[in-house]
Formats: sequence, structure tokens, C-alpha cells
Amino acid sequence: MNERDALRRLADDLPHAGDDAAVVGDTVITTDMLHERTDFPPGTTRYTAGWRAVGASLSDVAAMGATATAAVAVYADAAFDPDALDRFVAGAVDVCDAVGAEYVGGDLDEHDEFTTASTAIGDVADAGPVTRAGATAGDALCVTGEWGRSAAALRLFDRGDEASVERANDLFRFTPRVADGVALAGRAAAMMDSSDGLARSLHQLAEASEVGFALDRDRLPVHPAVEAVAEGATDRFELAAHFGEDFELVCAVPGSALEDAREACPGGLVRVGTVVDAADGVTADGDPLPDRGYTHG
Repeated sequence: MNERDALRRLADDLPHAGDDAAVVGDTVITTDMLHERTDFPPGTTRYTAGWRAVGASLSDVAAMGATATAAVAVYADAAFDPDALDRFVAGAVDVCDAVGAEYVGGDLDEHDEFTTASTAIGDVADAGPVTRAGATAGDALCVTGEWGRSAAALRLFDRGDEASVERANDLFRFTPRVADGVALAGRAAAMMDSSDGLARSLHQLAEASEVGFALDRDRLPVHPAVEAVAEGATDRFELAAHFGEDFELVCAVPGSALEDAREACPGGLVRVGTVVDAADGVTADGDPLPDRGYTHG
């Protein structure tokens, strides 16, 4: 599914669609669906699946600058395996614990492949939610964390040996950047999570804020696991910038708030470029950066 085209089609009826989460009063709410065929490579444990599925929704809460409070999930499979269900729930509980939220239940169903849908809610910060609109030319383009971990995990899953699969599961269990999102509320002018990849995220932010971005490739912090699987510098950047599913935060921060934002983010905040005029487009080292990343389906 081309999610962006679908959202544009719905825009007339759902004018607030398009951000990482919906805002209802002082609450943010978001939902995600993941399938075995497209989201969980062979070797993914049910514990990892529970962690990752619920973590994806918690990451959307983080992108709004909100405090995560609770999550639920649907668990559907072709056959009932009580041990698999227990492991899934354990992963969901643990990722909620990691960000100070609570896993509070969900639903069970039958499906022709393992499928899960998760929903998370959070409390809007006193400074208000951070949306994808609001970036201004001259702002600093910043990111949290290290990039390419999910791409590295997929290549390790493909190797199939026990050590590689164990490492891949570890890489798939990311910690949602809720604490950093809260720290950026009131400091970031625009923000989103990077589930579709850095390049695609920049194009989405550019469209929402009506700006462009100038990315400096060398500033992008790349996860050490990428070095072990990348086939040269071009492949390294491809894995870090275009693969997606890293669930880091991408934001625009006014220069006057940059140092304060860096100090406030417990997971670290790195400047990787600058917000520019919309006419300048989205570039990396001066060259157009393709709008290519994770595609649902």
C-alpha cells in the first residue's frame, strides 16, 4: 500500500490524518498493524514480535512529544500455541516497562498468518503536541540514536545461523524514544518517527512543513551493526538512510533551542543538517535525496 497516497485521498474527510498519532483533548492515540510475511523475518521470536509490535506504536507516541501511558495489542495466528502467546505478551509488557507505560490487554483471533495490531496512548506534554508541520528554514535538522539497525538485523536473519539470528532478534528490539520525545516537546518545531526511513521521513516532513532539507551524510550516526554487513560506503548509506524501521526521531529544532535540546535528550541528539527553503528540495551533500524507504505491503 502507498500509505501517503491513501492519506492524501482521505485528507478531505479526515483533515487531521497524517501525523504519527491523533490528538484527542490531552491524549494521543495511535495504532499499527504488522504481519509475519512483511514484518517478521523467519527466526523472529514471538518475544521479539511482541516487543517490536507494541514498540512501533509507542514510537508514534514519542514522535508527538507525549508521555506513553498504556498499550494494547491484537494477537492472531493460524493455530493457538500457548507458549508463543506467553512470549508475545512478555515482549509487549517489557517494552512498555522500558518507557514507563503499562501493557493492559488486547484481543485474540485466528488468521492465516501471524498478525498483530497494537494501539498505544499517551499524555500530551504541557508544551503541546509536536506535529510534522512547523519547521522553518534555518532550523537545525536533528536525529536521535543510531541508524540502520533494522537493516542490519534483516541481513543477519537472512544468514540463518544461530548466532546471527540471535543478534538479529536483539537488534529488532529497539527502545522507543519516549523520553527523548518528551524532552523535545516545546523545543522541536516539527518531529516524526523514522519507521519509513530517514530519506522518506525527510520528504514527509518537508511536505507537511512546506520546507526542504539539506542532509550532511557524514553527520548521520550509523549503528555499529551496519559495519558488519554493509558492502561498501554506498551500501552503508543505503541501509542507514533508506531501509527504515529504525524507529528513531527526526526533528527540526530552532537554533536558539538546539543546545538546550541536546542537553535534555537522554538518548542523545545529533545535528545532521539544516532546514532550507522548499524550492531547494531534499538533498544529501547537495544531491537530490530520493524519496525511497519502507513501503507497507
